Amino acid sequence: MKKPQLSLPLEPDHMRRADLPESDRELVANAIRCLEQKYLVKQDCLTNPEATRNFLKLRLYGLHYEVFACLYLDNRHRVIRYEELFRGTIDGASVHPREVLRKVVETGAAAVIFAHNHPSGVPEPSQADLRLTQRLREGLSLFDVRVIDHMIVGDGEAVSMAERGVL
Repeated sequence: MKKPQLSLPLEPDHMRRADLPESDRELVANAIRCLEQKYLVKQDCLTNPEATRNFLKLRLYGLHYEVFACLYLDNRHRVIRYEELFRGTIDGASVHPREVLRKVVETGAAAVIFAHNHPSGVPEPSQADLRLTQRLREGLSLFDVRVIDHMIVGDGEAVSMAERGVL
């Protein structure tokens, strides 16, 4: 089986969290490495929503701009790759469904978990978030790819659309 790949972040982590003290940046970087080793290198299944939530919070929390990311999963929900697809501004990111679909098909994923952050700190899904998720879900269903969840990261928490019954 192919070893999972991690895509490089859009910019180094020390630049992404420049407002954190050095000791906190090191702590976040170490936590990310530990989670990547546990959940990506060993290819454990992401059956625990809390582990997924924690991984995504570490990746997306504290950014001053919006990022839309995807966890590509195989048919047993093992991570193939985590990738940040789009970067926006303080109040939004342009997500192009065609590009998302292309990337999902390229990876051979059987399922996906979408995630993005809200720099405002409020993790509540907007109407635009709900419409985008539905549109991506409909497009991916044509390729028999399941959308497992779409998580929105805010200040210290992440909201799961699946847990809210939206998916």
